[in-house]
Amino acid sequence: MIQWYPGHIAKAERQLQEQLNRVDVVLEVRDARIPLATHHPQLAQWLGEKSRVLILNRVDMIPSEVRQAWTNWFSDRGETAYFTNAKQGTGVAQVAKAAEAVGDKLNERRVSRGMRPRPVRAVVIGFPNVGKSALINRLLRRKVVESARRAGVTRQLRWIRLSERDGKRGKSGAANRANLELLDSPGIIPWRLDKQADAVKLAICEDIGEAAYDNQRIASAMVDAIARVERLGNDMVPQDALLSRYDLDPKGMTGESYLHLLAAERYQNDVERTACQLLNDFRKGTLGKIPLELPFSEEP
Repeated sequence: MIQWYPGHIAKAERQLQEQLNRVDVVLEVRDARIPLATHHPQLAQWLGEKSRVLILNRVDMIPSEVRQAWTNWFSDRGETAYFTNAKQGTGVAQVAKAAEAVGDKLNERRVSRGMRPRPVRAVVIGFPNVGKSALINRLLRRKVVESARRAGVTRQLRWIRLSERDGKRGKSGAANRANLELLDSPGIIPWRLDKQADAVKLAICEDIGEAAYDNQRIASAMVDAIARVERLGNDMVPQDALLSRYDLDPKGMTGESYLHLLAAERYQNDVERTACQLLNDFRKGTLGKIPLELPFSEEP
C-alpha cells in the first residue's frame, strides 16, 4: 500500500480551509500526464460556489493529440482546461487573464454597491510537485517562492502581494499582475489514498514523497503503464519508447521481468540502479512525451 500524508500537509489543509473564505478564485493545478489522479476528491466540497480555473501543467510532457483529447473531454463536462508549462511560461498569460476576469466581475459588483475595487485574491491548489510554485513565479514574473522537482518543497501557506510598481514591470501586451494577490499553499493530498492505481501514477510522476514507495515496484509498474498507454493510444502516443531507449523490447513480459532483464543486460544486475534510471528517464522526458492517462479510457 502506498500512503503518504506528512504532518505539514495536515496542518496546511486546516489553514487552507480557514483562508478559503478570503479567496475569490481557486487556481487548481494538475499534472497533465495524470490529470484525473491529481484531482483532490474533496476540492469541490471545500470550494462550494467559488470560481475555479483548471490548469494542466507540464503540457510539454504530453503529445499535442493527447492535449486536444483532454481539452475535448473536459469541455464535454462543462470545464475549460488551461494547459501550461510553468517552467517556461507557456500558457501562463491565459491563466492570469482567466483569474483577472473573475476579479473584473467581482469589482463590478463592488462598485455597484458603492465599494472600492480591490485586487482579485487567488489561491493556488494542487498535489505536491505539480508545478504550483513555478506557476506563481511565472505569474509574478520573478522568483518569489522556491521551486524544485520534488514533493514537499512548499510547507506553509503564504500570501504574496504585488505593489503597483511590480505590476507595471514587463513589456506591453502582458497582463498587469498588480491586480492579483496570490496565496501559495503546500501540496494537498488526500489523507488516505484509496485508489492505489492512482497512487502508483503519483509515484511514477514524482507527485508524492519518495519515502512512500519502493523504486523497484514503481519502476516495474511504470513499464506496465507505458505498455498499456501505447496499446490504447497507438495513434496518439509515441510507440516503443522503452525499446528505443534501452534496445530491449518489453512486449511479452511483465514490468518486473523487464526491470530485472534490463538490469542484467545494462547495469551489472543492479536492480535498484536500473529502477532509478527508468524513473528518472520518464520524469525528465528522456523517454519522450508519454501520458499515463488517456481521456477515452479513464473516468474519475
